[in-house]
Amino acid sequence: MTETLVQGIIDLLGGSVGKEAIVFIISMIPILELRGALLVAGPLLGVPVATAIPLSIIGNIIPVPFILLLITPVFNWMKGTKRLKPLVDKLEAKAMSKSDKIEKYEFWGLVLFVGIPLPGTGAWTGSLIAALLGVKFKKAFPAVILGICMATVIMWFISYVLLGNVQLLG
Repeated sequence: MTETLVQGIIDLLGGSVGKEAIVFIISMIPILELRGALLVAGPLLGVPVATAIPLSIIGNIIPVPFILLLITPVFNWMKGTKRLKPLVDKLEAKAMSKSDKIEKYEFWGLVLFVGIPLPGTGAWTGSLIAALLGVKFKKAFPAVILGICMATVIMWFISYVLLGNVQLLG
């Protein structure tokens, strides 16, 4: 599914925006985020690592403050509607099913949850869980940023070293 989504985005945007914009946009999309962006940037698009990393980090960070600060009021509003309540309940249940380590270790649990690139983890889900658990912004935001940095190192290694195409400058 993820490969199809990535290919669909590349096909959709490929003719109208540059490779760098594709990397940036992918890094902002839930599920794909920075991990998908770096995998696409290196092996598929040949974007130099010195360009891909800042684009991926910035793109992945942009949604985080909005999720941390606004998701709870948005979800509360959506729960007040008959049509959207089941969707919110499903999203909350899925996120909270992964919340045990974040709840137990809070800051470091959130860093590791965001930073270790496994399915269902990342900045979007980590921020959602932090917001639902009531973790304060001043604690959650730096933890998510550290997690994004950790994921960057791991995904750089996978994308540019293991999978090849080590290109430092364009």
